[in-house]
Formats: sequence, structure tokens, C-alpha cells
Amino acid sequence: MDFSIASILTLDGVTNGAVYALLALATVLVFAVTRVIYIPQGEYVAFGALTLAMLQLGKVPGTVWFLLVLAGAAAVTDLVQGLQRGQQLARVALAALRTLAYPVAVSALVVWAAPQNPPLLVQALLTLAVVTPFGGLIYRLAYQSLADASVLVLLIVSVGVHFALTGLGLFFFGAEGFRNPSFWDARFNVGPLTFSGQTLIIFMASAALIVSLWLFFERTLHGKALRATAINRLGARLMGISTDGAGRATFTVAAFIGALSGLLIGPTTTVFYDSGFLIGLKGFVAAVFAGLSSYPQALLGALCVGLLESFGSFWASAFKEVIVFGSIIPVLLWRSLRDPHTEEH
Repeated sequence: MDFSIASILTLDGVTNGAVYALLALATVLVFAVTRVIYIPQGEYVAFGALTLAMLQLGKVPGTVWFLLVLAGAAAVTDLVQGLQRGQQLARVALAALRTLAYPVAVSALVVWAAPQNPPLLVQALLTLAVVTPFGGLIYRLAYQSLADASVLVLLIVSVGVHFALTGLGLFFFGAEGFRNPSFWDARFNVGPLTFSGQTLIIFMASAALIVSLWLFFERTLHGKALRATAINRLGARLMGISTDGAGRATFTVAAFIGALSGLLIGPTTTVFYDSGFLIGLKGFVAAVFAGLSSYPQALLGALCVGLLESFGSFWASAFKEVIVFGSIIPVLLWRSLRDPHTEEH
């Protein structure tokens, strides 16, 4: 291996690591606030990429109808539980209508716009608008009633949600893979390296989102409320912070990050209905490097995963996944020795 090959592999590893960093940050965020090890995070990646692919074909993606079904189920759940608590019918009905309003409006817009073949950027925005609400709705239906359950119970629910979303992905998009067009077709040469416009977009979008998340948690009231929920759910509830609202907001942000990641990697690789699991799992490995608690360490862990994958594919392409996932074993051993296990209370 000479310097030029090493440089190319490093660029490829850092590019993939930038995407894994977004997924790792989402995994850490969800676990910190809700204690949920969110296995379905990668499904948003596949949904984002494949929804854009359907819009490219001028078809209405199946995720639109799934959004309406989720919104309807959440609205009915809100209505039934509100009446069981003895709330006024008008107030409960208004809350159900609020749950339905955005999904219905977005779905109608996509149904109208899909056959019109709008520009790629507009299709990307429509994709984000469709996939992002999945997070909050899935939290409402699958996790909110179990918010105080043990981590093991929440993990089992995550496994069930993952299998459900994977099956729905096959139903919506079929077994065929899709590769989306690049958002920027330019090429830039720097020594032995060739940067594509899409690579620069991945770097800029990842950096912008990471900085935005930092500013959100450090400078905004809602961000500080989420941090308070992450530190002490009971204390946050006593201070008037809605832990249910924090959970919905966290899952919504995670869905947005996953959908954006799908848009970023769609032009660089062929995405299938089940591709999100493997991609999300690599983000989870990066999050484990950070102990599911530190955002900077998650970023560093994601870059390490990207580099391991890139150089591993060069030295032993048949074992690159083994190298990546095997790297988690010494990390877990080290953390087990460094932080002895204590029973959850």
C-alpha cells in the first residue's frame, strides 16, 4: 500500500464515518433521553433513500400511506385514552385533530407533487417531510406507555419495531435496490484524491447538523429540557417538563437524522429495503464506543468505524464486516472493567 492508496481509503472511510456519526449521535440522543436502544434507527435511512427513489420515478411512495395509518392510530389512541381519563370530548378531539393535521397535509402535498416530477431538491424536502414524523408517531404508539419500563423491555420492543419496519419496507418498495442521483455532480482533484460534489455535501451536511445539535442542546430552552430529562426523568417531571413530549421530540429528531442520512448515502450506494439495518448497526457500534453517553466520543467512534471498514475492505474484503463488528468486543471488555455493572433501579 502506498500513500495514494492510503489517502483514497482514508477519504472513503471518513466519508462513510460522517454518515455513521449522524446515526451514532441519534442513537446516543435517544438512549440518553428515553433509555431506548433504538435498533430501528437504520430503517429511517432506507425509508429516506427509497422514498426519494419512488418520487424520482413519479410514483407516490408507500411511506405516505404508512404515515396516514400511523397518524390515524395515534389519533385514535389519544382519543380513547383522553376519554378514559375523563377529559372533555372537545379537548380530546382537538388533540386528535392536531395529531392528524400535519401528516394529512404532507401526504396530500406529496400525492399531488409526485406525478409532477419536481426538482431533486424539492423531492428531497418532501422525503424529509414524510419520513421525519414517523419518529414521534412510533414513540407514541410503541414506547410512550412503556416509558418507565426496564431497558430490557424497551430493547425487546425495539426488536419488534425493527422487524415490523423491515417487513413494511419490503411491502412498500419491493426487493429491488435503488440508487439516487447525486445532488452535485462536480469533481475536484487534490493531489491523488478526487472529491465528488456528493462527498462534499456529506461533509457539509454532517458538520452542519452536528453543530446545530450542539447549539440546540447548549443554547435553547427545549434543548436544555431534553438534557434535564436525560439526566433525571423524575426530576424533570417534577420541574414541569413533559417527559412524553421529550420522548416524542427525541424520536422525531432521530427520524430526521436517519432520513437525511438516507438522502446523503443514496447517490453513493445501492439501497435495498433492508440496507438500513446494517448501516444503522455500524452507527450503533460507534455509539457503543462512546458508551451511549458522549456525543464527541460518538463522533470519534464513527470515524474509527468508517476507517476500519475502508481499510478492512482493502486488506480482507470478505471479512470487513467481521472486522468492524468484532472491534466492539475489546471496547465492551474495557468498559466492563472500567465501569463495573450495577443493577438497574
